[in-house]
Amino acid sequence: MSVEALFNPGSIALVGATDKSGWSISTLLNLRTYGFAGPVHLVNPRGGTVHGAPAHRSLAEVPAPVDLAYVMVPTAAVLGVLREGAKLGIRCYVILTAGFGEAGVEGARLESEISAFAAENDLTILGPNGNGYINAAAGITPYGLPIPQPLLRGSVGVVLQSGALASSVLGFAQARNVGISLLTSMGNESVVSVTDVVDHLVDDPATKVIALFLETIRDPAEFSRVARRALLAGKPIVALKIGRSRLASHTAQAHTGALVGDDDVIDAALRQLGVIRVRSLEDLVITAGLLASVGPLPGRRVGVVTPSGGASEIIADRAEDEGLELPPFAPSTVARLAEIVPSFGTVQNPLDVTGYVLIDRTLLGRALEAVTTDPGIDLVMLLSEPPRVAPPDPAPVFALYAASARRIAESPVPVVVVSNVLTDITEFGRAVQGETGFPYVVGGIEHGMSAIGAAVRWSAAHTRALALADPVSGGAAAVASEEAALTGAPAPAISRAEAALVGAVGVWGEHRAAALLTSAGVPVVPSELVGDEVAAVAAAERFGFPVVLKTAAEGLGHKSDVGGVRLGLSSPDEVRLAYRDVVAALGGEAAALVQPQRDGGVELLVGVVRDPAWGLTLAVGLGGIWVEVLRDTALRILPVDARSVREALTELRGAALLRGVRGGEPADLDAVAEVVARVAAFAESLGDRLESLEINPLLVRGSRVEALDALVTWRP
Repeated sequence: MSVEALFNPGSIALVGATDKSGWSISTLLNLRTYGFAGPVHLVNPRGGTVHGAPAHRSLAEVPAPVDLAYVMVPTAAVLGVLREGAKLGIRCYVILTAGFGEAGVEGARLESEISAFAAENDLTILGPNGNGYINAAAGITPYGLPIPQPLLRGSVGVVLQSGALASSVLGFAQARNVGISLLTSMGNESVVSVTDVVDHLVDDPATKVIALFLETIRDPAEFSRVARRALLAGKPIVALKIGRSRLASHTAQAHTGALVGDDDVIDAALRQLGVIRVRSLEDLVITAGLLASVGPLPGRRVGVVTPSGGASEIIADRAEDEGLELPPFAPSTVARLAEIVPSFGTVQNPLDVTGYVLIDRTLLGRALEAVTTDPGIDLVMLLSEPPRVAPPDPAPVFALYAASARRIAESPVPVVVVSNVLTDITEFGRAVQGETGFPYVVGGIEHGMSAIGAAVRWSAAHTRALALADPVSGGAAAVASEEAALTGAPAPAISRAEAALVGAVGVWGEHRAAALLTSAGVPVVPSELVGDEVAAVAAAERFGFPVVLKTAAEGLGHKSDVGGVRLGLSSPDEVRLAYRDVVAALGGEAAALVQPQRDGGVELLVGVVRDPAWGLTLAVGLGGIWVEVLRDTALRILPVDARSVREALTELRGAALLRGVRGGEPADLDAVAEVVARVAAFAESLGDRLESLEINPLLVRGSRVEALDALVTWRP
């Protein structure tokens, strides 16, 4: 299969061309309008004249080689076209025709026949049920819907799992002056998949950024592979992934299953892969446009230059949301700006140069020049936008924007230009940008801050990926480990732990789960299994009061919900009474666990649950009784190392508790991360039958880390 050949044909046949079809009319018009230089052959079973030109009755009658067949025939006739084309040596096809897998059982059967035939004959097929593609970089546009003019050529590759949204994306990209290299409407992906196209775009010299609209990630392992390639190649992927569902429980027994929903796992996977996830089509186009314009950003310290105090306040608020820093200007910068900004202005970051810009048109540019040299700034955000309406004498406007463009081009740090609000760039504005070299303008402060924050985070991920991939730094092994997590690589050979667990079924309660964790070197609170009151009291006296008494009944996920836990027992009599109560609550189940009472510290949840698509997923968060109340967790796809776990802990809303608040003892995050990473690695070693492994709580007091309760669930 050759995706490169699919997108770069020298000749095209429109099969099923007819004057009665708007698809046919639009496809031919697009090819003629946007510069396709090769021959376009029209094929209609009746022959005659179509679209004002002679039509051939079949592909066999076309007198010259055909590189791409664009198929618009009825559903039942598609396979016949493929058979005829394959005999003639035609290897690439776009199938616009619908009525396949999206239309029910019979359609799915027909689509499966197409897929099988393509595999047998090495055919490259885009679709079915897709509009085709727009290779703007090469001027090749076999695309079945009208293309809004002008078609802006640029460096953003767009891949859509929705044909209906393609025109809207094109129109908005045009409105914001974002040029595309390639736009592909995927259809049903019977042969060519999203990941095939992404793979192509990673190697495509005309593409700098890849924008995806995803309804589903069909093959997580393959998606992970191409996303990793893109990250290492320095080509950001911006993705709008729809279908966010309510949190779904993967296992009813563990808290972790109730906290790890399908979309949460996708979110975690995309972050680990360095994919920028956005929430709107506007952010998809705007963020891709920004990254195509500025490339990687060196840091999160932003200097802001605006002509508006109100805008400065909005920017300050949104910078905090995005994790961006607005550091004070250096004394040298303040002194320089004091000579530029009017006396009634205030020199600070964000900088409001005041409305005096209406009198002194050079004010904004001179202030920008000063801020770009500040030693404590990584990038500058300039609030500006192209002019909307041409004045009677446009020459001064062109001169002003040319001067600003020069300053931006010569700046020692990247400059991101953002407009106040999201509006279309007019033809005059586009002309000014084109002639003066004034850079891409991000549409609106809200979208602009989101895009800058996303670009900064992607840049950090890209830098880290390069460092890990550098064999000199010893990062190759770490990359291999991360790639194994996100590409579904097979687990290592069966471990001793897994070998000992052959036949494990159902839910393992705390006693068996704790023993399993102890065998892996995970610190677990000591406990003693007892079968009567006398043994319970004896165990309590050995541990020393106070103690905890719990039921040891198997198959219970939440012992406290059924009266199976008693805390703070400080005497033999209290232990006896607690034992009787627990036994009665469990209908006569006599076995119980006695443990020393642990107080203070911070209680965490550490859970590993198997996601049906992405595999084992780690959740860390505040535990104990706060699990369902706060739902404060961070997720990672396994495998993970201690560094990744430590990073996850800092993402929690309750991270301040671990740092120590109101005199509390700070947690040794390195010690916590080491224990959690050990738990995650052990979960992986348990094999494919592990459904979930949960520690709740994992008690943290300074450098002391100890599991107080555990649960393991096995798949049938």
